[in-house]
Amino acid sequence: MTEIINAPESIISAQRALFEIPDNITYLNCAGISPQMRSVTAAGVESLKSKVTPWSVPAQYWLTNAKILKELAAKIMGAETQSIAVIPSVSYGIAAAAANARVERGQSILLLHNEFPSNYYAWKELAKKRGARINLVQKNDGETWTQAILEAIDENTAVVSVPNCHWTDGSLVDLEQVGEKTRLAGAMLIVDASQSLGAYPLDIEKVQPDFLVTTGYKWLLCPYTLCFMYVAPKWQETGTPIEFSWFNRRGSEDPARMLDYTDEYQPGARRFDMGEFFFFAFVPMAIAALRQINEWKVENIQRTLSGLTNSIAEKAAKLGFSVPPPEDRVGHFIGIRLPNGKPEEINERLVKEKIYVSVRGDALRIAPYLYNDEPDIEKLFAVLQKLV
Repeated sequence: MTEIINAPESIISAQRALFEIPDNITYLNCAGISPQMRSVTAAGVESLKSKVTPWSVPAQYWLTNAKILKELAAKIMGAETQSIAVIPSVSYGIAAAAANARVERGQSILLLHNEFPSNYYAWKELAKKRGARINLVQKNDGETWTQAILEAIDENTAVVSVPNCHWTDGSLVDLEQVGEKTRLAGAMLIVDASQSLGAYPLDIEKVQPDFLVTTGYKWLLCPYTLCFMYVAPKWQETGTPIEFSWFNRRGSEDPARMLDYTDEYQPGARRFDMGEFFFFAFVPMAIAALRQINEWKVENIQRTLSGLTNSIAEKAAKLGFSVPPPEDRVGHFIGIRLPNGKPEEINERLVKEKIYVSVRGDALRIAPYLYNDEPDIEKLFAVLQKLV
């Protein structure tokens, strides 16, 4: 397995050697799905072999690995280990949050305009059932998402469900300010951190969400179908999960007590763990990924990637693209827009040059990672300047 690199409090040097990316590929789409590190692949191969001889693997091994994984995820979030649940998808986590939301007829559920569908459909269904309404917040020219959200929260708001940044272009949402206003309104705060956790610093104690959900396969470098959910302490004792796994009940570690049915759950966020949350194949892979991120440190990742996206913003502006100002966006990815351009056509030409970004809404979303460097950005814009 590849040795973990200890990073100082500074810019991280290019880490392309840790990934299996061919030299002729310029991959700038970590916001879509991250490439897999060699160490993660190695951990997966080893863990898959364990099922060949299941008699040789102690049952406690699966629980121990799940605990390690939660500890690593909690460290990235700035949370307590007992507050972390392992879930299969963001939509699962949003559904769990919605199942516990206290929404009454006539109240509103606040979401961003052009929100990602997984943070929309569950709330739409809940609003229909409760006679509530969805408030899709839009921002005006010259206004930030934070300003628009704060203006929209009022005494009629029951739920605020927002990301740390907009998924199309990286426009920033100040979760600490939003959290404070949400609490003053007596509303629930749900955070979808899929496009930020692992690359943008987050402090759970300052944000104080009721629930925070994130996918693992983007900025956390984990395998697909392994996600995380933070559950605030008050919901750890009173929350209702959306599935009822036997292993989440108190005393379930003892096989002899499996038929001692009980209404009591395991402590902490365990009641919200998905069934088979100790997923033997993927958990060791995710451990390898999160260990590396914790060694690099999220602050260093953000600092390093900000240098690349600042370069992207500068070059894009010179070509006539519209870009969010640095203070209004995260540093790990950016969406650039042509006034009358068609990003799909541009993207098709980039793919022919083996340059991979993504189109999200009307934006060409560019999401570098530590395997990228300035020559990758120069290669991108050498092609773009011929197309605009």
